[in-house]
Amino acid sequence: MADDAAPQIQQLFVDEAGDPTLFRKGGRIIVDTEGCSRFFIVGKLEVDDPQGLTASLGALRADLLADPYFAGVPSLQPEAKKTALYFHAKDDVPEVRYQVLRLLRGMERALRFHAVVKDKVALVRRVQRRTQEDPAHKYRPDEVYDDLIHELFRPLHGIADGYEVCIARRGNRDRTQALTVAIERAEQDFERAFGFKRATQPWRISVADPGQAVCLQAVDYFLWTLQRFYEVRRVSKDDGTVVEVREDRFLGMLWPQIGEIHDLDFGGQSGTFYRKNHPLTIADRFTQAPK
Repeated sequence: MADDAAPQIQQLFVDEAGDPTLFRKGGRIIVDTEGCSRFFIVGKLEVDDPQGLTASLGALRADLLADPYFAGVPSLQPEAKKTALYFHAKDDVPEVRYQVLRLLRGMERALRFHAVVKDKVALVRRVQRRTQEDPAHKYRPDEVYDDLIHELFRPLHGIADGYEVCIARRGNRDRTQALTVAIERAEQDFERAFGFKRATQPWRISVADPGQAVCLQAVDYFLWTLQRFYEVRRVSKDDGTVVEVREDRFLGMLWPQIGEIHDLDFGGQSGTFYRKNHPLTIADRFTQAPK
């Protein structure tokens, strides 16, 4: 008799773009000002072959570091502690960024990305209403992050015997227990909605840095493409005028590997779900009135 098949374990890597900051000291709102994002995004990347992706990104980085074209580029110097150590889309020069995006796009369906997007302007309004109702209420950014983790894991995105979740570290505090609780909440919601548990084995959750878990570097790139879509960049032209720019070409490059983007504060009460049959486009997202 043949041995039972080995259990199928889904490997998930989680990171964020932007942050849940809303106020400076004194309560001044700073959302969508210089240095503060308008949107907070949390995403997960399902990786069929983490070892293969790790090896591919490592080989690409070695090739780039050995390429004389990049000699003298500051971000590729070891002392800068940037691209020479690991890929980070914000720090990588455009030529490097393109090579990483092309590598990820070439992996086709071996990578599947999902994200939830929080509009911080809508969040400010809700916090202000809550504070009017309860003056003792205090805004806690960690609670927003945990709620987005919960929303990210609640839908039916894949069924496996077990799940291993690696989450990018935030700050110096170990929040593994809080993240475990958020995912457990999501699993309970899933069981109530669908009538069964996704996994027969306990979820395994770890927290790591992108230098330790190389696949987190890939999540960073998927999130960066989404952030470039959502966040406005203000660009000065030669005539002194300033134009607002959103870019969709990076997201378009990786769109075949996007499973779902849940825009929590746009559209109906449950937000808007962007998928293959409803692509996320600038025309759709930014020419309609938000709720």
